[in-house]
Amino acid sequence: MKTLYFDCFAGASGNMILAALLGLGVDLAQLRSQLDKLGLLDISIKVETVDRSGISAIHIEVTAPDQKNHRHLSDIVSIIESSGLTQSVKERSIAIFTRLADAEGIVHGISRDKVHFHEVGAIDAIVDIVGACICFDLLKIERFVCSKIHVGSGFVEMEHGRFPVPPPAVAELLRNAPIYSTDLEGELITPTGAAIISALSEEYGPLPMMQLQSTSYGAGSRTYEKFPNVLRVMMGETEPVSETRSDIDDLLLIETNVDDISPQVLSYVMERAFSLGVLDCWFTPIQMKKNRPATMISVLCSKEQRELLSDLLYSETTTLGLRIRVIQRECLARKIRSVSTKFGNVDVKVAHYKGKVVNAMPEFEQVKKIAIETGLPLKDVQTEVLNAFNVNAFSSNA
Repeated sequence: MKTLYFDCFAGASGNMILAALLGLGVDLAQLRSQLDKLGLLDISIKVETVDRSGISAIHIEVTAPDQKNHRHLSDIVSIIESSGLTQSVKERSIAIFTRLADAEGIVHGISRDKVHFHEVGAIDAIVDIVGACICFDLLKIERFVCSKIHVGSGFVEMEHGRFPVPPPAVAELLRNAPIYSTDLEGELITPTGAAIISALSEEYGPLPMMQLQSTSYGAGSRTYEKFPNVLRVMMGETEPVSETRSDIDDLLLIETNVDDISPQVLSYVMERAFSLGVLDCWFTPIQMKKNRPATMISVLCSKEQRELLSDLLYSETTTLGLRIRVIQRECLARKIRSVSTKFGNVDVKVAHYKGKVVNAMPEFEQVKKIAIETGLPLKDVQTEVLNAFNVNAFSSNA
């Protein structure tokens, strides 16, 4: 399976992704020819080889005159759909912009259709996103995997003020993705970069076992002393993803029983646990000695999170000890499918077992948002999305 790995030790931006893809062998003339199908006039794409802390990398700068910065999602979708690009390029591009609109909508408390795209609505960002999708198509990429993402630190100046890194939309886009910060100041991952990576990546983590075919570096505009501001992409062949079960994971189950703690504190402990990135946290009503009603706190986490969760439980609860044991977790292989519905594109989580789809569930937050905006019952929106999935996804083997 042709796989692309995003190695984001210096974050990523739209132009860094596009530049790195050119380095994998995409012909610039062919890319320009495909971008011309968007009908955007007088686009200038400057490509040069630069040095970033001793690493030779490709840098791209896209410019266009008289840009209309305040585009809505419908404007961008219209540009893409009316183009002569392949269907796969259109679908990926629209899925990325839709994800971006959803993130901005959540941050500003408005619907995706009312989002003004500002910086990411500019022509250079359209070129970055659609250009990347053209490259994915030309390279025949089937699977996307991403490393932990270095987001940078400090503050960034934006249209609405000065915000901490990562800024709100990027933080929303990278929900459930593994991110980290260092003392390196600056915004390392941009909304465009975060949207491309989060919309396409099926998993995050270390480099999967692959027969490596090519490696390339896309350069960011800033330079740092003794730190290469580049995105590394690695392309190669990996084994097809199992559609029965995923690999079995070794996890930790941390438990403790408490009979003298306020329900309000318990609620806070659960919120804090999830904010630390645990896989699950739950409470079980139990009976302790002397017939005291009590609560068993259970936390499921990775081995690396043991100390963090122990600190939390010792400092925030009345427990004097913890039970910690290694358990194994087995999961069905899952994929996220973007399904076109009358409400717009909606993500559906699809689970496979022995080559068959055994479960499909629309992303709840998206369904909830649609139900609130339309006034329809939530269950009716779920049914509509699943009906669209059955028509569109099953016909293409999900």
